Amino acid sequence: MTKPRPHSFVLMRKTAAWTALASATLLLLSACGGGDGGGVGIGVGFPPPVADTGRGSVVTNPPEQTAKLTADQFKANLQASDQGRSVLQVAGAPKCGIDVRYLEYRTIGAKNEATNATAAIMVPTGTDVGCGGQRPVVLYAHGTTAAKAYNLAKWTDSTQPAAGEGLMIAAMFAAQGYIVVAPNYAGYDKSTLPYHPYLDGDQQGKDMVDALTAARKTFSGIDANDAGSLFITGYSQGGYVAMAAHREMQATGKTVTASAPLSAPSAISLLSDYTYLGWPALGSTLFVPLLSTSWQQQFGNVYNATSDIYEAQYATGIDTLLPSLTPGTLFSSGKLPQLALFPANATPGPVSPSLSIFYGANNLIKQSFLTQAAGDILAAPCPGNALPATAASLSTTSPLDCKPATGFRKAAVANDLRNWVPTRPMLMCGGANDPTVNFLSTRATSGYFRAKGVPAAALAVVDLEDSAAIDAYSTARAGFAQAKDLLAQNTPGSASDKAQAVMLAYHGTLAPPFCLASARGFFQGVLAAGG
Repeated sequence: MTKPRPHSFVLMRKTAAWTALASATLLLLSACGGGDGGGVGIGVGFPPPVADTGRGSVVTNPPEQTAKLTADQFKANLQASDQGRSVLQVAGAPKCGIDVRYLEYRTIGAKNEATNATAAIMVPTGTDVGCGGQRPVVLYAHGTTAAKAYNLAKWTDSTQPAAGEGLMIAAMFAAQGYIVVAPNYAGYDKSTLPYHPYLDGDQQGKDMVDALTAARKTFSGIDANDAGSLFITGYSQGGYVAMAAHREMQATGKTVTASAPLSAPSAISLLSDYTYLGWPALGSTLFVPLLSTSWQQQFGNVYNATSDIYEAQYATGIDTLLPSLTPGTLFSSGKLPQLALFPANATPGPVSPSLSIFYGANNLIKQSFLTQAAGDILAAPCPGNALPATAASLSTTSPLDCKPATGFRKAAVANDLRNWVPTRPMLMCGGANDPTVNFLSTRATSGYFRAKGVPAAALAVVDLEDSAAIDAYSTARAGFAQAKDLLAQNTPGSASDKAQAVMLAYHGTLAPPFCLASARGFFQGVLAAGG
């Protein structure tokens, strides 16, 4: 492993590989303004309507139309770039056009404070029988991004940070007949929340529900005919958020047809413990500041001062650094190191030589904090977080039956999603060699669910590396293997150079389309079975 490009190494990001999107033929339309109804009923014996200002309320209705494409226009745009052609090959030819809407809604932050957020709504259009009438809804959660301006409702703009991910979701779901609701999350775009509640399971689950609630209030005005079938999915951070949303909806009695959390850091306390025991993830210098800020807002006890965790050159302002209006300068300006999470001679050190890239000069995290965290892990180990985590190692009660002393570990345990059991079908997907979200998270979470009685028929686990498996996802595995081989073949240099290219592209570029294709096939199977 060597240093990734600034925009390529995110725990839950995939935009960098897809941003070269051609959009010259897109028709951008402004939202229709509401006309003056003449005040009928107001002041003549009828009280004004009660304002809808709580969670899940709509700020502007109808939501602004940001783009409208026919199926042919969308296909032409996909064919205009290498990235688009790759998406087209995996997602299939669009059978529907897409009406893209920009929704602003009300939700809450980590401290239950009122705030606003935005989302994309993508409505299938066209004459194909699969594009009209009652359609299933996909509630989609996006991956980690450092870009404050991230807006999935503007994916047709190739300069927008969300262009790549939005294109892929549009091709995979909206162009195939699903109504898509894709929140940008509190703290992004024009949300007034001054931080993002990153991997705060309670807040992020509620944020997703609020976006869906608000979107459904606008459906009748934008020709979105909801069939009542709801599928929840997302990749990386989005996989975590999708699972949190499923948990929230199940707990509050709302209908979920099925979910597909993909490459999800759902076992976040396991991943956190691994980081401090010598197994950091590619992208950790971004993830840890996001987590410490989020969890400090949620609980208030992660640190007394940012200097408790971070070296002096980074500590000042790191709690307000992310998300950023200038994400491309985070490393070049020295606000964050690209790779050096811990000191070069840190204790504990890397568990393998390949992980030594995360230890070096100008590191982010102090040895004193690492000593404290590692000591807490040894003093208060959590069942299910041991190396290696397997289904057999999981407690049948709770893998989180532990009492950590440090605020960071307490928050990680509180936000670990191995504390519920889904009652609707779920697919989990990822790759066993993922350097960004360790696949042990998927194995540990699915192992916990199975230990709690979820039958195999209701929980599909897809390891894209498992080429020996013969099932409904064999085509996705074969496509993933081919994509890795092609990238290696097209990368000049030594075998090491080729392996490095695959590693850097693994999480953000190679795996997402094949996990998303697996999710779509899973959803179709649930519908066919009467889901």
